[in-house]
Amino acid sequence: MQRGPLFGIKVLELANVLAGPSVGVALAEMGATVIKVENIHTNGDVTRTWKLPTEDQNTDISGYFSCVNWGKKSLALDLSSPEGLDVVYRLAKVCDIVLASYKPGDAEKLKVDYNTLKQHNKQIIYAQITGYGLKNKRAGYDAIIQAESGFTYMNGEPDGQPVKMPVALMDVLAGHQLKEAILLALLNRERLGEGTFIETSLIKSGVASLANQATNWLVGNKIPERMGSEHPNIVPYGKIFYSRDNKPIVIAVGNDKQFTLLCSILGKPELAKDERFATNFNRVKNRKECNDAIQSLISNFDRDWLLKEFEKNAVPAGGVYNMKEVFEIPEVQELVMEGKTSSGMPIKGLRTVAFTFDKSNIIDLQAPPHYGEHTVSILRDTLGYTSREIDSLIEKKIVYAR
Repeated sequence: MQRGPLFGIKVLELANVLAGPSVGVALAEMGATVIKVENIHTNGDVTRTWKLPTEDQNTDISGYFSCVNWGKKSLALDLSSPEGLDVVYRLAKVCDIVLASYKPGDAEKLKVDYNTLKQHNKQIIYAQITGYGLKNKRAGYDAIIQAESGFTYMNGEPDGQPVKMPVALMDVLAGHQLKEAILLALLNRERLGEGTFIETSLIKSGVASLANQATNWLVGNKIPERMGSEHPNIVPYGKIFYSRDNKPIVIAVGNDKQFTLLCSILGKPELAKDERFATNFNRVKNRKECNDAIQSLISNFDRDWLLKEFEKNAVPAGGVYNMKEVFEIPEVQELVMEGKTSSGMPIKGLRTVAFTFDKSNIIDLQAPPHYGEHTVSILRDTLGYTSREIDSLIEKKIVYAR
């Protein structure tokens, strides 16, 4: 039997879309059992319906839904009914962690907040993601948080409009923050036997990740502006150049030695001795002239040859890859999962845990669940409901069972 570091830990997921479920799938990858409660009034997590035109319209497992729901068990439930709440309370008694993504106040209205669930399990760890913190009831939408945390303003070409990033990165960053907090809460519970309420917000997670762009303002007193893919403090770093075969390539030269090597590979070593480009400070001052000179030289070579030479000489560089090319990189193969849903649909997935705890304990996760797929087994095997009680809940539409 495969046992990850969180084997034996049970997670009750009261969250949907991306941020909260991203925490749940990571815990599942580390060995936890994750029960995903889905709203019977909406036919489950809304991302089940967020499909591309290329996807099967008849399945309830979309590409979007599948990105953060491998390895989970789906329980379709009416939380607004007393019988539905009773199911949640019974689950809280046997679970270690609750994941919630309600706006402030909503969990209390539904009676699934920390103080309520703590009455059923004093050691419960309740982890909540909000948009703007517990004192602000605004809902958190990644696109808006990207804009309000400064990312969108900085992203784009210098003469273009602000651009949202193509991944809901605020959701992902908040998920990482919450995972760290949960692991600390588990350590705290192990030491002191106490449960914990922990919370993080999309806005704080986003701003906390601004790194040097934040301190360029806080310390350097300069508002970061759109620079395309370039770096404000280093040249040439992040700039996209095009090779002779018209393939994009990115260079990340971080010091003068690397710049000297770059110029030598490109067949013009004297460029590194040009006073305008001899130091990073001067290259930043003469950014356009430096980039124009590098582009002119790179256009004399094919990309594959350049990348091999750069790697051989330890000049940081890489191709700008599309998604197909990304998954041709040998190092990412271990992240790809393959399986079949319970209805027999072949499906590929992507692991979200990118560290190795113990390679022998990498767990083969079950494919994402269909809506309500595990309702009966959870009620029967985890909570001890009888067949008659389960049938009654189904008949009264308190639960849905696939």
